[in-house]
This record gives sequence, structure tokens and C-alpha cells, in this order.
Amino acid sequence: MANIKSAKKRVKVTAKKTAQNRVIKDALKAVTKKFDAAIAAKDLETAEAKRTAVEKQLNKAATKHVISKQAASRHVSQITRKLNNAKAGK
Repeated sequence: MANIKSAKKRVKVTAKKTAQNRVIKDALKAVTKKFDAAIAAKDLETAEAKRTAVEKQLNKAATKHVISKQAASRHVSQITRKLNNAKAGK
């Protein structure tokens, strides 16, 4: 354990930020799983709505620096490609 006051504060701040990041990532994973379930069930209308929700969560996570902007962009492209492939019947 840290002995210096500033190091003790950093431990507390890091723990708090880790918890906040975990909440954001858990919400992102939950929405992504719902999108994948809709794609698997061939429910394209629900999948379209879930894609919008996933994109919103990804952008929120990127804005808060939980994930990088490039990672968010990559994931948006991947889910859009999945949806387009499902619509095309692939």
C-alpha cells in the first residue's frame, strides 16, 4: 500500500475511474449482445434499432475515453456490415 498522500489519492481515483469504465463497458457489451441476438433471430427491424443503440453506446464510450475513437469506428463498421449482410440474406 502507498505511504505518500498523493499516491493514496491516486489509488482511490484509479479505483473510482475503473468502476466507472466497467459500468460503461458492461452496458456496451449488453447492447451488443442484444444486437447479435436480433441478427441471429433474423429480426431485422429490431436489429436496426439495436444497431443505433450500439452506435450510440460506442460513441459515448469513445467520448469518455473508455475505448479509442478508432476502436469505436471499427466496431460501428463491423455491426453495420453484419446488418447489411443479414439484409442481403448472406
